[in-house]
Amino acid sequence: MQHGADVDVLVIGGGQAALATAYFLRRTGLSFRLLDAEQGPGGAWRHAWQSLTLFSPATWSSIAGRQMAPTPGYPTRADVLAYLSAYEAHYAIPVERPVMVESVTRDGDRLVARAGDRRWAARALVSATGTWRNPYVPSYPGVGAFRGEQLHSAHYAEPGHLAGKRVLIVGGGNSGAQILAEVSRVADTTWVTQQPPAFLPDEVDGRVLFDRATARWRAQQEGRVPDAPAGGLGDIVMVPSVREARERGVLRAEPPFERFTADGVAWADGRTAPFDAVIWCTGFGPATAHLRSLGIVGPDGRVEVTGTRSKQCPGLWLVGYGDWTGAASATLVGVTRNAKAAVDEIRETLE
Repeated sequence: MQHGADVDVLVIGGGQAALATAYFLRRTGLSFRLLDAEQGPGGAWRHAWQSLTLFSPATWSSIAGRQMAPTPGYPTRADVLAYLSAYEAHYAIPVERPVMVESVTRDGDRLVARAGDRRWAARALVSATGTWRNPYVPSYPGVGAFRGEQLHSAHYAEPGHLAGKRVLIVGGGNSGAQILAEVSRVADTTWVTQQPPAFLPDEVDGRVLFDRATARWRAQQEGRVPDAPAGGLGDIVMVPSVREARERGVLRAEPPFERFTADGVAWADGRTAPFDAVIWCTGFGPATAHLRSLGIVGPDGRVEVTGTRSKQCPGLWLVGYGDWTGAASATLVGVTRNAKAAVDEIRETLE
């Protein structure tokens, strides 16, 4: 077993949540290290589809300490990758990669991360692995008999290989709408959503959504029931590609189908349709398999937390997984507040 250098704080992850946490750790005097499973900077953004567009201007798409360079429109995947890479280099953040942490265990007053025959020990550990490695695909009768291609949005890159095909896109969120808008330019598409898709007004973008999340967070902190916003936090943002798809009449959704057939799907009313490919835009679960060795991960992949701190494993914090670890914590602009809160608690605990 190879022993990495022991540190005060280990951060597992290398994306926006891990970098925001590292930014605040730099200001504490605590020793720390990031363990990142990727080959280079950028976290899950390295795997996003090539045409992905953010919902907010660059000034509202930045993490602590360093603004993303302004762009003519909303930033693209390439803009985010360049920003995160430059951020990591600017702050000389200590990252080891590629390191796929397989387990975390307790050894006395330390938490120990293991990857193959390597181990790292720390007094505190921050899990910031996000969700990309745990894509969710719902179960449908007959799916095993379907002969067409299936891929999740986690592994969709661009529509070229789908040109001229019949493509079923499942999922009513922003990923479903953006991928539908792109694929529908080259393929015959059908969009299936669990509920009729809800579209935000054209002028509403991520700035408004972050304000809503902040208002909800403040209400929770004060023990109030937050006011219901006009439009849901998960509603579809009308970025330019989605507005263009609306002009083409593409944003029409079918209700859920009942089962797969060998060459397509069938609805409960007896209708059937053939498809060559299915793209699942059905979300993700927390990528927390490395924490199962601690015995604290629930069936849904979540860990019970107070704020961002594990209730059952006091030396463990979780940052960036979504609202259960902090309002808007899975977003670039929203993770700063949660990363700072976690580091403040770590500093108080260790010092």
